[in-house]
Amino acid sequence: MRHTFKIACVLTASILLGSTACKNDFLDRNPLNSISSQIFWTSEADVQTGLTGVYSRLQQNFLGYERVYLDGLSDNAYLDPGNGNQPNMQILTTGGINAGVTGAIANMYSTPYRAISSCNYFLDNIDKAPVSEENKNKYKAEARFIRALCYFDLVQLFGGVPVYRNYLKSLDEYKIAKSSQEEVYAFIEEDLDFAIQHLPNTRYNGHAVKGSAQGIKARVLVTQQKWTQAVTVLEDLMSNSSGLFSLSNNYAALFTAAGQANPAVNSEIMFSTQYLGPVNPQRTTPGAAGMNIELGWWSLMQPYKDLADDYEMKDGLPASESSLFDPANPYANRDPRLDLTVRLPGEVWRNASGVAWTDSYTTATGFLVEKYVDLSQAPFTTSTATTTDQDYIHLRYADILLMYAEAKNEVLATPDQSIYNAINKVRSRPGINMPAVDEEKYNTKEKLRDYIRHEYRVEFALEGQRYNDLKRWKIAHVKLPLLKTPSNTPLVFNENNYLLPFASSELLNNPQLIQNPGYN
Repeated sequence: MRHTFKIACVLTASILLGSTACKNDFLDRNPLNSISSQIFWTSEADVQTGLTGVYSRLQQNFLGYERVYLDGLSDNAYLDPGNGNQPNMQILTTGGINAGVTGAIANMYSTPYRAISSCNYFLDNIDKAPVSEENKNKYKAEARFIRALCYFDLVQLFGGVPVYRNYLKSLDEYKIAKSSQEEVYAFIEEDLDFAIQHLPNTRYNGHAVKGSAQGIKARVLVTQQKWTQAVTVLEDLMSNSSGLFSLSNNYAALFTAAGQANPAVNSEIMFSTQYLGPVNPQRTTPGAAGMNIELGWWSLMQPYKDLADDYEMKDGLPASESSLFDPANPYANRDPRLDLTVRLPGEVWRNASGVAWTDSYTTATGFLVEKYVDLSQAPFTTSTATTTDQDYIHLRYADILLMYAEAKNEVLATPDQSIYNAINKVRSRPGINMPAVDEEKYNTKEKLRDYIRHEYRVEFALEGQRYNDLKRWKIAHVKLPLLKTPSNTPLVFNENNYLLPFASSELLNNPQLIQNPGYN
């Protein structure tokens, strides 16, 4: 099955939680109370409709499928400047980060707040509805989980930000000082703890469940380097979710609509932004688009050779150490995840009928994104946008295993078998079958740390995680300047770029908001 809960463009939800442009973008990020409380919050069906509206916010910008473009801010991929959906994103990699840049940075800030406003509106009104306390807490837990997810995005991108616990009814309520990073993280953990307490311990079906909240909390803790707490959360998740989550039996199918409908595949998915064609695909306005078109046809993100070269040979050795490496055919005999993630030079894409798709725009790096491109829909045309409905995966069980390996390695003085076992499970999944970690070679905390980071990169390549991983490891300023764009422009990442600037318009809208260090 495809997940039983699919986000739909429900008319009532769009009225309840829709947005209207207004002065200073205030109402654009705040849902309007278009339906009187006296006639809406009168049944559990109303509550469920309102919650559907909250979930629908996840389809916007980097909370949805466009999150993959965050890999274009890392050493994984180059962003084509022609991305009209996220303008000016590519210049963020070459020294163009400043408060006056419009487009992508503005979306990174405003979109989470739109979702937060919808969550707050829902939370401020749900108690009016005649719903049992148990169900009410479950619905609240879902909204608070989404709110935590949004604040987690904001704190990773901007550091300390204003925290709004309730729906804002006026411009003056919006104008508050930002909380510290520590305060934002504390608020996130508070929401996630409530979610963990009240969400059902069931398999993910489109609604957030306990495992979803535990997994995101673990990521929040790992990001803060709260290693011991992270291990505790992860061990509880792994021990008490037996039968609920497991690694997919088909890595490539994880990123296609048909695969996500297969229980043997979607068992790995723990939370996602969901789509459903033809009514609610990834994008049809203002023009036909979505992953198949944007990645598979227009080539808006192109993997770097540096990423392709980082995949091991099938014997588990780097190319520089393996007898399997052939300079004349450098990407043969590699970790299978490479060919399932990247379209390699000379590779011909074919749909299920064997028809070749050869109309992708020219790649400047020599590589194209294959992960999340559903070749069963090829040939890609503007009309196929209505069938582009792969769910974007925010959290999957492989995350849990690798986060556990990372956190446990940081807690212990020397690695133990549980760390190797967690990594090996990811590497040995059906269809991948990579050799186990060489325990003699990676026998210290420091060596294994680097290996775990390598495994993160190849397992989650082009899924939008690498940018935040490089930042939380504090190595972005080391890694990125080693690369150049296809036009030979060096990548730039300065120490102050670990936080993005608040847009000039946000500083004007909220005089109490203070710019991040290093930006005018």
